[in-house]
Amino acid sequence: MTDIATLGEFGLIDRLTKGIKPQNTSTLYGVGDDCAVLNYPDSQVLITTDLLMEGVHFDLTYTDLRNLGYKAAMVNISDVFAMNGTPRQITVSLALSKRFSIEDMDSFYEGLYAACNKWNVDVVGGDTTSSYTGLAISITCIGEAQKEDIVYRNGARETDLICVSGDLGAAYMGLQLLEREKTVYYQQVTEAKKKGDKRMLEELTHFSPDFAGKEYLLQRQLKTEARGDIVQRLREAGIRPTSMMDISDGLSSELIHICTQSHVGCRIFEKNIPIDYQTAVMAEEMNMNVTTCALNGGEDYELLFTVPIGDHAKVEALDDVKLIGHITKESLGRVLVTRDDQEFELKAQGWNPLS
Repeated sequence: MTDIATLGEFGLIDRLTKGIKPQNTSTLYGVGDDCAVLNYPDSQVLITTDLLMEGVHFDLTYTDLRNLGYKAAMVNISDVFAMNGTPRQITVSLALSKRFSIEDMDSFYEGLYAACNKWNVDVVGGDTTSSYTGLAISITCIGEAQKEDIVYRNGARETDLICVSGDLGAAYMGLQLLEREKTVYYQQVTEAKKKGDKRMLEELTHFSPDFAGKEYLLQRQLKTEARGDIVQRLREAGIRPTSMMDISDGLSSELIHICTQSHVGCRIFEKNIPIDYQTAVMAEEMNMNVTTCALNGGEDYELLFTVPIGDHAKVEALDDVKLIGHITKESLGRVLVTRDDQEFELKAQGWNPLS
């Protein structure tokens, strides 16, 4: 492994950004000067930023750096899609400790570029610095949309239909699986050290959990996908959502955000919440309620959106989109109807990074 200090900051930047060719006409000038130069004469500019901290948002015990680069880009790209926009550029800032090598950063950027290339996004700048506490990643994504096309969280109206893409809870169950296996590994290491069992410690260096049959859960946690394909299908179907956001912190939390900002209530049905078979099996194995996982797990990065009731037939015809309920008057509250027709108030119990 090669120490990053051998290249220095600007040498590292040159290595990681050489050969970049802008894919968007709005990118007039990218990496290489004090600022990138962008041109958006006829559209609205969308800007979003995410900060990912080692030990809070990701664990390098089981997170591959290439997948981390991919995910770091995708979670920002997802925010632009959630506004019904088109992502165009990103900037990437990293704080690195000495344990990371040049090859590690090559892997990270391989994943990041793979995510950007999938959605024709240009890397136009960023920053690097040292860190005493691990890896910190800050990415800003810039997108565009016509003024009349932008979808906010505050546009939901009474009788609108509530829809989600894909399935929910799988990323959370993937995290539970990884954390369980990590715990098992460290318990075995601790036991081996107590016994002074050098042979066991040597064997544990080749520790490999058996994830057979659970690959989908791991993919959903480790290799996030932004649902730009759903945005495109909505456009092709002539559907303009009245409100929309991506599901990063859990369905219940995101739906409450929409209701709060739109001054409405909602009614969703447990039987309609899309859940993958592997998610249900894993929840049963871990003695967890699968609906609770789907409502509160987070990191699915699916799209939650509302559409006018007149678009019912159009929505029903879309692949990978599920109608889960409808918007009501604010006075009727935010309600989950269970499979046995009991009613419960929705509560925001999703991911809170400051808790």
